Amino acid sequence: MVKITQNSYNKQSLIYNGGAFCYALISYTLGLYGLFHMNLIINFAAILLLSHGMIIAAYLVHECAHNLVFKKMQHNTFFGKFLVWICGASYGTYEDIRYKHFRHHVDNDDVVWFDYEAFFRKHPRILRLTQILEWFYIPVHDLIMHFIMVFTSFVIPQRRNQRKRNLLVILTRGSLFIMLTIYYPQVAFFYILAYLIMMTVLRFMDSIQHDYSYNLTLFTKERSPRKGDFNWEQEHTFSNPISMNIPFLNWATLNFGFHNAHHADMSIPWYKLPDKHKELFGENSKRHVPFLSQLKIFHKQRVNRIIDNHNEESPTGNDYLIAARKAEVSGGNAASFLTSF
Repeated sequence: MVKITQNSYNKQSLIYNGGAFCYALISYTLGLYGLFHMNLIINFAAILLLSHGMIIAAYLVHECAHNLVFKKMQHNTFFGKFLVWICGASYGTYEDIRYKHFRHHVDNDDVVWFDYEAFFRKHPRILRLTQILEWFYIPVHDLIMHFIMVFTSFVIPQRRNQRKRNLLVILTRGSLFIMLTIYYPQVAFFYILAYLIMMTVLRFMDSIQHDYSYNLTLFTKERSPRKGDFNWEQEHTFSNPISMNIPFLNWATLNFGFHNAHHADMSIPWYKLPDKHKELFGENSKRHVPFLSQLKIFHKQRVNRIIDNHNEESPTGNDYLIAARKAEVSGGNAASFLTSF
């Protein structure tokens, strides 16, 4: 592999991150414009283009959270704060997104505040409705998570100090969407479809990258028993690239599928993760879940993974990887890094 020097890093960052940002911005702009067209074929293409622009923006937020776009943290923060508006995650703060995600890395845990399994048990009718709609591939579980994100400072006690900002964002985005719905209801519907596609892709990529359940420790000082255990982290982290034979296809999610490589060294930018994966596992390694298996898991377990998808008999570690390669695991749900609770 080519050694990463500061100069080569800056040049590559400009090319890859600059290209990704330009693509996201152009796709978002052209996608929105295409939603207003009278031709349904153009509308359909615009929905796909808009959704993918938001997907790339979301993964660039992830890169900014790791300070991998610019040299200085404040520049990454500024850029990340801009990008969350594109991917609809601006109701909470960028800092909250970054904090929760780093807790995930440092604690080797899925650190959360919202106990959605308890919520579903307390509201069985909502659970049943969620299961029915999820059967039709409608990401209702994620919609619940994003609904909480919209009203984050009014729902999460620890974020009450954000209410002024939260309300301003709600009024800004809400007013724009209400006007769009009144004057261009078809466009508003198309935008919703694009957003649902983005959520589906993000949760598809997240669903099988770890085999552990969540812990309600986001606002506690409880120490994770696995904190700092690199070997455990790698054993319970799994890669799910779109393709090992056609590397360019993985750019559709900024190489997010090379998750072992990302957890092995979270200072490596997205465009170097395939090289790190090869360094860790070799050229012809089976240390990943094939895309066909990912699709089978997503399809077969779309209802089962909503609740109680972990128990004492569930495979873990290497057994999980073997089962996942055979599409015999349920995977997780609603674990997007954009939802900071």
